[in-house]
Amino acid sequence: MTFNDIFKSSFLEKVTSFSILDIVIAMAVAFGLGLFIYTVYKKTFRGVMYSTSFGVSLIAMTLITALIILAVTSNVILSLGMVGALSIVRFRTAVKEPLDIAFLFWAISAGIVTGAGLIPLAVTGSVFIGVILLIFVNRKTSDTPYIAVISCEDEAAENKALEILKANTKKHLIKAKTVTPAGIELTVEVKLSESSAKVCNLLADTEGIRKAALVSYNGEYMM
Repeated sequence: MTFNDIFKSSFLEKVTSFSILDIVIAMAVAFGLGLFIYTVYKKTFRGVMYSTSFGVSLIAMTLITALIILAVTSNVILSLGMVGALSIVRFRTAVKEPLDIAFLFWAISAGIVTGAGLIPLAVTGSVFIGVILLIFVNRKTSDTPYIAVISCEDEAAENKALEILKANTKKHLIKAKTVTPAGIELTVEVKLSESSAKVCNLLADTEGIRKAALVSYNGEYMM
């Protein structure tokens, strides 16, 4: 055994199986797609507290996925080992917004397609998905549901409140009613006839109604 035989390794031979140009092109395209996904996420974000780290993670996820697919497509044995290694990974961070899950899958899919060398499909598909999200997520609607919390002195004031809601909303549904010696409290789900919330002012100015509050409601939580 010679000195060269000691350092001769199949691991070093695999270095020549990768084209530097292909790697640079794939990673550059993955970065561009990740940046595009990040931009669409910022444009379609509808919450109050914007998470910059989540947006940056979309770029990183696209790059990392593309890198993994580049390695997997070069070696069948490596692909089996990669599946086993990734199967033990567990993420504990809960995704509260359903739309965030769509962006995560989008970033992973863009990375997979780019790493597989299907760059036209990755670019065309990402542009199409981005346009669809920009159109539908940012589309304004006047049917936003609200929760009206009304505090009434007696039954007569309760009837007046329900009449006002019937006249000034598209639809109203009593979700809860609490009766105490101090009065009656109603919790009503409403859909406003107009974008303004003037119905809350009408309720507050009505005799016998102590307090009226209108809260945005999306069917799962109040914010």
